[in-house]
Amino acid sequence: MIAKMQCVVLDCADAGELARFYHSLFGGALNRPDPRWSLDGDWATLHTATGLVLAFQRVEDHRPPRWPDPGHPQQFHLDLEVEDVDRAQEEVLRLGAVLLDRGEGQRGWRVFADPAGHPFCLVRH
Repeated sequence: MIAKMQCVVLDCADAGELARFYHSLFGGALNRPDPRWSLDGDWATLHTATGLVLAFQRVEDHRPPRWPDPGHPQQFHLDLEVEDVDRAQEEVLRLGAVLLDRGEGQRGWRVFADPAGHPFCLVRH
């Protein structure tokens, strides 16, 4: 095992609004304090009763997906929690991932694409 699923992140125009929608569907704890991230107008979370965490990320000029129009594809990414970002990076690159953003400075994550181009982040535990 290389990583643990931290959360599924959905891009949207209004993070709070989409979080409230999914809260109405699933229940759970909306915007529960969590040391892994900060909550603000651009980021909201839902800790579901099953343990899955959904996160909602505001994206400037968000273009909603249109099923099944590839010109407006589905938009989400996975945050994968790892103990050692450098070691996990070596492993995911070996498996066919592509490094998209090294995350220079003090940032605790790096962005990759899976072999089909879907983005995911390795996030330091």
